[in-house]
Amino acid sequence: MALILDTNAISAVADHDPAVVAILAHADEMSLPVLAIGEYRYGISQSRHKARYESWLEGLILDCRVLDVDEGTTRQYAGIRLELRSLGKPIPTNDLWIAALCRQHGLSLLSRDRHFDFVPGIQRVNW
Repeated sequence: MALILDTNAISAVADHDPAVVAILAHADEMSLPVLAIGEYRYGISQSRHKARYESWLEGLILDCRVLDVDEGTTRQYAGIRLELRSLGKPIPTNDLWIAALCRQHGLSLLSRDRHFDFVPGIQRVNW
């Protein structure tokens, strides 16, 4: 199984969460949305262990495929935003982009955020 890691999944990996480690042990490929990398960097920028987490993150990035937003992503983003609006189920903007990357690449999302469950065509893997 190939997975996209949401920001909370990146944090769980950094904390060596046994449930996440077990899921990732069975993953064929891990992908990181550039948006989640930005969110994680923002979070660690406020940590007193910033240098250690930055170094760890650089290693994770080398082990993963980084997914950037492109023109194809914008089409998925617009579709998802319209779908969620019609359902009355808005989600945070960065998560819209992450969901768009999931649909664009046909990948499951490792996340604890249940609002992804409202996005048609997204399979969320919880731990």
